[in-house]
Amino acid sequence: MTGRNNFEALGKKCRHCMRRPLKEDPAEAVLASHRLLLRAGMIRKTAAGLYSYLPLAWRSLRKIEEIIRDEMDGIGAQEILVPILTPAELWEESGRWDVYGPELMRLHDRHERKFALVPLMRRPFTDLVRNELKSYKQLPVTLYQIQDKFRDEMRPRFGLMRGREFIMKDAYSFSSTQESLQECYDAEKGAYAESVSVQGIRALPVIADSGQIGGDTSVEFMALADAGEAALVYCDCGYAADTEAATVRFISKRGRQESLRKSLRPKSAPLKMLRSFCTFMRVQHARRWHLSTETVVRGVLCARHS
Repeated sequence: MTGRNNFEALGKKCRHCMRRPLKEDPAEAVLASHRLLLRAGMIRKTAAGLYSYLPLAWRSLRKIEEIIRDEMDGIGAQEILVPILTPAELWEESGRWDVYGPELMRLHDRHERKFALVPLMRRPFTDLVRNELKSYKQLPVTLYQIQDKFRDEMRPRFGLMRGREFIMKDAYSFSSTQESLQECYDAEKGAYAESVSVQGIRALPVIADSGQIGGDTSVEFMALADAGEAALVYCDCGYAADTEAATVRFISKRGRQESLRKSLRPKSAPLKMLRSFCTFMRVQHARRWHLSTETVVRGVLCARHS
C-alpha cells in the first residue's frame, strides 16, 4: 500500500505541475539537449540567451546544487553570497575594467556610477576577505557560492550551453604559503571529481588555457559529448588537455649520419618519400623548435626502428 500511495501522490504532483510538453521540435533548437528540455516543458526562452526554469528543471538544479554543497562542505569550504552587481572600482583597481572585453556587461546607475554584472566573482571575494581577515593565522580559508552570472555573448546559442545568464558555482581559497595553496587546490579538485562522479557524468580533468580569467594553472572538468564547443586531446595514460593548452614532446636520437643511412633507412621508404610524408603531416611545424626537415626525418626513422 505504501508504494501505491507514493505512486498516487507522485501522479497528483505531476497533474498539478506547471509544464506544457511540446509535440514537435522547436525550430530554434539544434542540439538534442536543447530540444528535449523545451519539449519536456523544463525551460522556456525569454530572450536570446535567457531562459526561465520551470518546476521540473528547478527541482533538478536544486538536487545538483546539493551534491556540490555536500562535496564542498566536506573539504571545509564555507558558502557565502555576494552581490551580482559589482562596482567598477574593483575592476579598475586590478586593471581589468577596460581589458576584459565586451563580454563584461557594464552599466551605470542614476548617479552615473559604473557597475558590472559580472561573469566571475574573484574581485568581490578578494575585497571581502581583505577587509574581514586581519591575520595570517586565520588562513587558509575557502569560500564558495552558487549564484547567477552574466556574460554578454555575441551569439547566444545551444540553449543553456551558451547563454547570457547562467548559474555557476565558484570557489576561492586564500592561503599564506604556496604549500597551503596547493593543498587547497588539490582538495577542491578532488571535490569536483567526486561531484561529477556522484552525478554519473563522464568528465575528464583537462589542462586548459586560463583565458580572460588569468592564472598560471587551469584544470577544467569537461564532459565528453558529441556536441560542444571545446575540442580536447586525451589518452589512456591520463593526460588530457584542450587544443589551446595541449603540448607535444619531440624526442630526437642523435647519432652518426653514416650509421643512420646504412641501418635505419628502409628500402621501401626512401628519404624523399619520408620528407613528403612529414610535410603532409605538418611536421614542418617543428621549425618552431628550430629543427630542420632532415632532423625530423631522422627522428622518425629512429622512433620507427628503436
